[in-house]
Amino acid sequence: MRLSPAVSSAAGVGSLVLAAVASWSSLLLVVRGRVVPGWGMSAALLVLSLVLRWVLTRVGRPVAATGLPRKRAMWARLGKSLLIVTAVLGTVWGAVDDLISDAEYYVLSPAGPEGCTVVVRETSFLVIGNGEAYAVGRSGLALGASGSWTVDDGYRPVGAGTYELDWGRDRGLLRISGTSTDPVLYGGSADIDCGW
Repeated sequence: MRLSPAVSSAAGVGSLVLAAVASWSSLLLVVRGRVVPGWGMSAALLVLSLVLRWVLTRVGRPVAATGLPRKRAMWARLGKSLLIVTAVLGTVWGAVDDLISDAEYYVLSPAGPEGCTVVVRETSFLVIGNGEAYAVGRSGLALGASGSWTVDDGYRPVGAGTYELDWGRDRGLLRISGTSTDPVLYGGSADIDCGW
């Protein structure tokens, strides 16, 4: 089976673009109660794009045989290389950030109406604790944070259980509480809306 050069090139570039975007954004995915951070999705997409590129070359289409003029082919290779470097740097940056800040991900219960779920990412570095809340719909994908907070002394309110999650008819509210010695310095609540 042979694909046209345009289709195979679009598939390869498209997967590289997705990997680069996922690596530098605040995406996350929930699969069977497990959280896959954006850098993890980026790593998977990057591997997928490299495997796809290898498969396309194995089925008889040489990588350089695009039918493009030589100068345009050079720019296409340069563009693909830049996308790969961007995805790799974003993936490494995200993984190192999670490692250094000792990130922990929590899937909170109960889930809201129509399967809306709250995922929290908590980190601490030196004497500051940070957290972000994400609204995850039925697709399992969160496209960005719904709210964030900062707590003194590296305290992790969700990990310690000092939070409240209330659901209304069409949205939820996550309230974060500190302690008398580890107060919430910034934020403290997040509106959870899965876009019903």
